Amino acid sequence: MFLLGTVYRPEQKIKCERVDIMTVSPVGLKRSDFKSRLANTGRNILKNKDKYLLILPGLVWYVVFAYIPIYGLTLAFKKYIAKLGLFGSPFVGLYNFENVFADPAFMKSIYTTLRINAGRLIFVFPFPILLALIFNEVRLGKSKKILQSIFTFPHFLSWVIVGSIMISVLGQRGVVNSVLNLLFGKDPIGFLGTPSLFQPIVYLTDIWKSAGWSAIIYMAAISGIDIEQYQAAEIDGSTRLQRIWYITLPGIKSTIIVLFILAVGNLMSGGFDQIFNLSNPATIRVAETLDMYIYRITFRGSVDFSFSAAVALFRSTINLILLLTADRVIKRIGGSGLLA
Repeated sequence: MFLLGTVYRPEQKIKCERVDIMTVSPVGLKRSDFKSRLANTGRNILKNKDKYLLILPGLVWYVVFAYIPIYGLTLAFKKYIAKLGLFGSPFVGLYNFENVFADPAFMKSIYTTLRINAGRLIFVFPFPILLALIFNEVRLGKSKKILQSIFTFPHFLSWVIVGSIMISVLGQRGVVNSVLNLLFGKDPIGFLGTPSLFQPIVYLTDIWKSAGWSAIIYMAAISGIDIEQYQAAEIDGSTRLQRIWYITLPGIKSTIIVLFILAVGNLMSGGFDQIFNLSNPATIRVAETLDMYIYRITFRGSVDFSFSAAVALFRSTINLILLLTADRVIKRIGGSGLLA
């Protein structure tokens, strides 16, 4: 029998080398190779010890405050008893989740959260993109810097301050009502106490506070676009809008996709600080998002940390599912996606 130009004789024996399974690491490397790589890694750490010492505090912070607390998720499956602590409290299985889904207020808070955050994707998410495009088209350097500073400054204000500003502007004795009374003699309008106006106020304050800061990310992406593309398009006689549509937007498409996927992954997180400081007893019916619901059941009335942990775990799980789903959908329609 001929195989690749050589003659195979049945009487010949194939010489095989015996390999000891115990000397092979789980990743397919021999133990000697594994030890060699481990030693190289140790030498690399010693050689660059100053760099590793620089990142050590950050790693310790993540381990202590991000990874170790993950064990606290087990509280959702326990009946928390203070004197027994987290480790000694007995397991109750899915009992807490049964109580969660039996609460009508929980299901209503999910609907409120999705309604408000879906509006954020429609009205708030595109605004930083538009703002970045406007900044990119401003030709006067000094004016551009002034505008960037004006739009970025609100990001550094806490929602407590923003809530106080809204009371001063839209309150019963605020600026808007004073102007309306002075010009038209109208009675004060309860802007902050009207349920139908609560959602638009949430969107407007969110745009005012975060749009300038978020636009920085898109401006950084725009700065990475080859300037020769704009020069060639200008020579060909394209208008400014055409350059935006055919050069700028495609150039920042990947950045938009990544931030959109992350925004979808936070649909179940309602922005607690904003809602808490803008809501009041008159609007709580349309303002109780899932975060507000967790706050209410945890710190008001009878405290049940196990129940709250079950709600928080459910919220995080749904956010993860939404993130993975959005990433998969984006990849299906031809986008780059977020995850490999």
